[in-house]
Amino acid sequence: MGRMTDDAVAEGGARSGPLSGLLVADFSRVLAGPYATMLLADMGADVVKVEAPGGDDTRAWTPPARDGVSTYYLGVNRGKRSVALDLRDETGGAAARELARRADVLVENFKPGGLHRYGLDFASVHAANPGIVYASISGFGSGAGRRVPGYDLMVQAVSGLMSLTGDPGGPPYRAGISVFDVMAGNHAVIGVLAALRYREATGRGQHVEVDLLSSALSGLVNQSSAYVAGGVVPYRMGNAHPSVFPYEPLPTADDDLIVTAANDGQFRRLCEVLGVPEVADDPRFAHNADRTENRAQLRPVLVERLARRGAVEWFELLVEAGVPSGPINTIDGGFAMAERFGLDPIVEVGEGGRATPTTRHPIRFSETPAAYALPPPELDEHGPELRAWLAGPGKGGGAEKEDGAGEDGAGEDGAGEDGHA
Repeated sequence: MGRMTDDAVAEGGARSGPLSGLLVADFSRVLAGPYATMLLADMGADVVKVEAPGGDDTRAWTPPARDGVSTYYLGVNRGKRSVALDLRDETGGAAARELARRADVLVENFKPGGLHRYGLDFASVHAANPGIVYASISGFGSGAGRRVPGYDLMVQAVSGLMSLTGDPGGPPYRAGISVFDVMAGNHAVIGVLAALRYREATGRGQHVEVDLLSSALSGLVNQSSAYVAGGVVPYRMGNAHPSVFPYEPLPTADDDLIVTAANDGQFRRLCEVLGVPEVADDPRFAHNADRTENRAQLRPVLVERLARRGAVEWFELLVEAGVPSGPINTIDGGFAMAERFGLDPIVEVGEGGRATPTTRHPIRFSETPAAYALPPPELDEHGPELRAWLAGPGKGGGAEKEDGAGEDGAGEDGAGEDGHA
């Protein structure tokens, strides 16, 4: 599958992991693309991050920062090597095209068509490198929506997500993260891996296109299906679930607690722990459809019992009984719980003054574990060796990069820079 050669590409080195040997040319910036390429790097790919001379926009997105570097940037760029290239410059453009010619995978998030002027569009790259898996991430696809910048907040709005988020009768809210950027990044990784499998079987590369709006509509899952299959337009219900009850925060003696009883067995166990086993036999609450229809009558019964203990105590009792529940943590509490469960959520990348704590790769492999080869790179940190490698004879498969993944960023070219904030 992989083709890394030439002294393992200018000291980039062959890496461990299921994608070891693959060279990824990363012409993306901000979030969806960089998140996707970081996951590929964790799995062993040699990722060359091509940046404009001014660097990825997120380098300046502060606060917060660590040692003067944006934690936003640090969170999605480990494992890569950086080369700064001006695509408008003859030398920089040539180096970028050579990187694309040698790469196994290219990831970009310019506005559709934005790379054509540099000879870095799919058709041009594919002509020089027929085996390339070329992944494009845009806001609204390469058709009628091609000129619309694709920021995550826009897509949360136009997809309908914001109409589902918030209190009934209140204003719509965005999610606390750029959820569709992350989702599109994951979809891009899935598409790349599928295309690599096809290439392995046929020798042919292909163009993989991911857009934020399609990722959003797919990711709205049951709410999308409510409309597509049922003709129902969902609405804001606060923290309530349209099809399951209880499945929301409920007050206890101190803090709110997430209580979930997604089937009849869980509900019966919940009632037993709360000391009201007879409630599970009440015809109004015996089955999920009944509980959902009669939630206004059931909720006060549960709240009255939960008021007798605090959230943490109930959490321990309910989990022991097999009832899904959980306290509503701040992010530090989420990491603490992951530590408690032995998930080791934080990994340090780099050594000495470059040691950077980052969030562990989410997938565990029994034979080819994720590896964290490099800390998030400084701008053009690996530029000299990569440019030298690209200027020399190359047979393919390397890890270099130059110029700026999109020189003018989100503007006229840049897929809405990724379009995610």
